[in-house]
Amino acid sequence: MRRTCSCFKTITLHVCSYLNLTHHIHSLSNVRKIIDSEWGMDTYSLIDDQSDAARQQERHYYLLSELQSLVKDLPSSFQQRLSYTTLSDLAQALIDGTVYEIVQGLLDIQHLTEKNLYNQRQKLHCEHRALKQELLRKHRQALQTCKSHNVAVLKSNQRTETEALEHRVREEQRMMDEKIVAEMDQKVLDQQNTLEKAGVSGFYITTNPQELMMQMNLLELILKLQQKEMVSGTLP
Repeated sequence: MRRTCSCFKTITLHVCSYLNLTHHIHSLSNVRKIIDSEWGMDTYSLIDDQSDAARQQERHYYLLSELQSLVKDLPSSFQQRLSYTTLSDLAQALIDGTVYEIVQGLLDIQHLTEKNLYNQRQKLHCEHRALKQELLRKHRQALQTCKSHNVAVLKSNQRTETEALEHRVREEQRMMDEKIVAEMDQKVLDQQNTLEKAGVSGFYITTNPQELMMQMNLLELILKLQQKEMVSGTLP
């Protein structure tokens, strides 16, 4: 009897263990969670890492191939300077699409700045035109009421006033143009600094005309490739 009870208890324990395990399995919606709880995520992390690396490598090859194709449209002097390493580094920076967003943001800021500066210059031009028209009206009115023996003196004074106004206009236009150039130069420096920090190959702070032209060509490549990816739907 004791042996029977003992066997019964053993069977009961096995049955309970099986039922508990069955209940545990069916209570989970994903079998992977059970494996994770027993053996951890190491196996799946390795698979995911390898998969991500393969996708990134494939995208790098695609971007590099597209850049090499786009470079052919540039002048030969710039093609020679864009080495395989430079294009490969540029392709690496473009993989996740972040650089596209940065470049677009910089261009938006540049366009707003250009528009603002243009409006300021147009406003100054309108003010100058109004000043000239007002001075001309004033001179005509003075001549109409001037006595003949005072006309020569009046015209001399008017020429002096006209020259003074023209000098003022030239100086204000020069100052405005210098302001525009300074602000646009600052925007270029900001763009260079931002893209350098983003790890985009070929970008660093410089005022060298040849280097600036090279950076402009690199920006053109980035924008063309972004447009092509938008059309083909391959943007990340």
